[in-house]
Amino acid sequence: MRLAKFLAHAGVASRRAAEGIVGDGRVTVDGAVVTDPARDVDESNAVALDGRRVEPEPREVHALNKPAGVVSTARDTHGRPTVVQLVRSRRRLYPVGRLDADTTGLILLTNDGELAERLTHPRYGVKKVYRARVQPKRLSPRALDALREGVELEDGRTAPAQVRQHGGGVVEITVREGRKRQVRRMIEAVGHRVVELERVAFGPLGLRGLEPGRSRRLTKAEVERLRRATEPRVHTKKRH
Repeated sequence: MRLAKFLAHAGVASRRAAEGIVGDGRVTVDGAVVTDPARDVDESNAVALDGRRVEPEPREVHALNKPAGVVSTARDTHGRPTVVQLVRSRRRLYPVGRLDADTTGLILLTNDGELAERLTHPRYGVKKVYRARVQPKRLSPRALDALREGVELEDGRTAPAQVRQHGGGVVEITVREGRKRQVRRMIEAVGHRVVELERVAFGPLGLRGLEPGRSRRLTKAEVERLRRATEPRVHTKKRH
């Protein structure tokens, strides 16, 4: 991890301010002054600011059931409520990926940048499950097959999705990508409109009865399950 990022994660300052602090020669690594904010460090290094040891900030992961109208950012220039404001923590948390302001459901917040990167990067293929209420209410077999095979969007063809159709115009769709407004655009591409959209699962985690606007800190076991979800899937050959 770069030194400026290490300092930011430790709660010393923002990453940009941390770069200035390092440039001023106020930081030492293993007893030697370092002025390069891009210097690689990890938890085995003794990092000090003005002679005081800087300890890595304890990592936290929280699950939030995001209500409609709340934006998935740490702060909003238009004064709208943010997901960070709904989670009680002393840490500097950031959302893992984003949900549109009008999309509800499960979003994770953490100060663990490495875990957030693994959970959102397409190469790890962590699944997200959404429940959409659509109009017209019934998707044709052809539309369902198109979603399952991948549809062409303006930013390229989507990966195949898992799709289940329920009654009342509800469609459950599982994707392993994270493009902007992806589920809405996929459903629009097959001739339907999304009236309501809720994310009901992220990797191995579900809402588990979490009320809208409420959050909870994940247990160590749950965080470990999330980490395992980012590990490469091993495909074993069938024996004949």
